[in-house]
Parts: sequence; structure tokens; C-alpha cells
Amino acid sequence: MGPRLFRRQRQVAGEFKFGHPSMLGEAVQFDMFGHMVAAADGYGTHWDVPRPATTCSHLLEAARLHGVASADCLAGTDLSLADIGHNTTEVQAGQELAIVRNILARVSDPHEFARDVGVRYNFANMGILGYALLASPTLGDAVNIACRYAALSSTFHRLTRCDTADGAVLEFDNSAVPADVREFMIERDMFAVINVAPLLIGQLESTIALKVELPGIDFPIDRLDFPWLTVEFDLTSTRSAVSIPADALALAMPAADTVTAQVCAQQCEDLLESRRQRRGMAALVRSRLVRDPGQLPAMAEIADELCITERTLHRRLAADRTSYRALVDEVRVTLAAALLESGLTVEGTARQLGYSETAAFTRAFSRWTGTPPSRHRRLRA
Repeated sequence: MGPRLFRRQRQVAGEFKFGHPSMLGEAVQFDMFGHMVAAADGYGTHWDVPRPATTCSHLLEAARLHGVASADCLAGTDLSLADIGHNTTEVQAGQELAIVRNILARVSDPHEFARDVGVRYNFANMGILGYALLASPTLGDAVNIACRYAALSSTFHRLTRCDTADGAVLEFDNSAVPADVREFMIERDMFAVINVAPLLIGQLESTIALKVELPGIDFPIDRLDFPWLTVEFDLTSTRSAVSIPADALALAMPAADTVTAQVCAQQCEDLLESRRQRRGMAALVRSRLVRDPGQLPAMAEIADELCITERTLHRRLAADRTSYRALVDEVRVTLAAALLESGLTVEGTARQLGYSETAAFTRAFSRWTGTPPSRHRRLRA
């Protein structure tokens, strides 16, 4: 694998420090639900990108084991069980944080809950990132991919690899993780790593030793009972990290394939860029418009809901390379196509989207797609 695909990326947008909402200053903005969404320059942290609803479904499944109702988990998130259950749904990071906080306020043992969430992760539900990891030529290459595309996973940590004379240290930087959920996040991520470890390093012929540093966290060591793996814990460290020996880094991955790895890495790059373009203020406005497409509010109304001026909203949407008009059109054309493809008539689709005249909807749809809605409906049918 060439160095271009697997080079380490240390520069990630959003060098902002966040804590509990009560400790945050003016550098942070909140959405209409009271969730942190963006920094003052219009960009959020490295994890502030849309993510698959699978991450939230793991939270809800584990919460049920602890007697927490799904309705309580989703309170204040503007998400429904149908949203979480749809495999194409994406959620905002702030919505996932709200779910975590709802659950942590109700469970009796947050450490056990973190374990029950973490063990639900595997390569099958990691999407293209999971394929990119498995197809990497070596474990060291897989570590590089994990660092570069961590935002495509469930983690809120920034992953960085630091090479040493003995191997490499994979650091989990939590400085941008809200303080009230930091312990849960690192415990969940460590259990997730444990769950996928057999496929990553389980094919070694001899036992290897890993060093896990978890500052002040009483992590259950008995969960790491693998015959080919020994783990040394350091609970006094000031960082969260996993040290990997050099001989393990050179190990070939079980499904190593250079061509496949290149294709998967490029797809990861494209997906991450796509999600970055849908974060921040544009994502908030889009989510608000989808809630009631038949009664689309004026830009001034949304600005008022977000407690900002219309001019500020315009500026922040411009920073996201879009506009309110463009977002309205985007939401309408997406919903219109879905309704037409579901079998709804052109007239019915126009009414659902708030058009008083079918002719006006037909002209708009033709402008958006280059095809009249009646033809689009016939072709899709």
C-alpha cells in the first residue's frame, strides 16, 4: 500500500475544548434542543459530523437491559424509534450525546452500561470503515486507517498514532469530549476495541503484550481473557492509550488485499467529506425543515428558534457552502422523489409538500431534476 493512502493525518478541523454545558463559554453554539452544535467560526469538533443511526440503536438496546424505556432515551432529541431503526438514517452527534446523557441519568451502574454498549460493536456494523480495516495490508496500516477515519466510527475521541522504539502508541484524545460523558465514552470505546480485537490480532502464533493506559478508570480486567493476549494496565497515567508492539504492527491482516484497501480508503474519504459538508448549521436547518415539509417556515422563523439573527444564520449557512433557499429545495426534491417513488400521485405529492397548485410543484420539480414529476414517477415505478 502506498504512503498516500495510509499516511497519518494529524490535522483535523476544530481545535476547541468542550466541557459540560454549564462550563462552556461563548465559543459554543446550541441548537433548538439545547445541544452543542458548532464552534464560533461555524465549524464543530472533529466528531461533529452526521453518523449512522446504528450507534444510537446500540445505546437503546443496552438501555433496555438496564430498564430504561426507549422514549426516555430519545427525550428531547427529535428522533423516533423509526428513525433509529432505519439503516439509512443518519443522526447528528449532538443527538447521540443527548441520548447518552438521558440514559446515564437513569441507569444505576454506568460502567456496566458502557460495557453492554461496547460489546455490541463489530466489523459487520462498521460499514465501509470495517472493510477498510480488514483489507489493510498490515495491522499497522489498519491503525493508520482507524486514526484517519475515526469520525466514521462511533467514537468521540481523536485517535492518533505515535511511533516509539518498541512499536506504536494509539492515543484516545478526549479533550474535545464533553466532560460529563468522558468516562462513559472511553469505557465504551475500550470494550468495543476488545470486541473487535480477535479479528485484528487473534491470528498471532505467539502471545503478545499490550499496555492499556486509562487514567483513574477502574476497568474490569477480566473482560480481556484471550489466550493470545496479555494486557498490562496503567490506571495512573494521564492519558488514555493502547501500546502495540512492533511485531504485531507488521502482522498481515486476515483479509489483506491492497486493491480492495485502496478502494475502501477512497470510499471512506468520500463518505467523511460528504458528512463534513452536512454538519453544523446546515444540518440543523435541514433537520428542522424535514420535520414539517408541508409548512416550511421562513428563514427568519428558524433564526428566531435558534436564538440568532437572520443575518447570522445567512452567514453561517454560507460558511457551510449553502443557503436557506438551497436547503429548502434540497429537502423538497428529496421528499418529493421519495413520495413519487412510493406510489403517491403528483397531485398528492404537491399537497404533502405544501403546494397550493400542482402546476407550481411540477415546474419546481422539473427545475430541480430536469424531469417532470409524472415521468419520474413512471420511470421509478
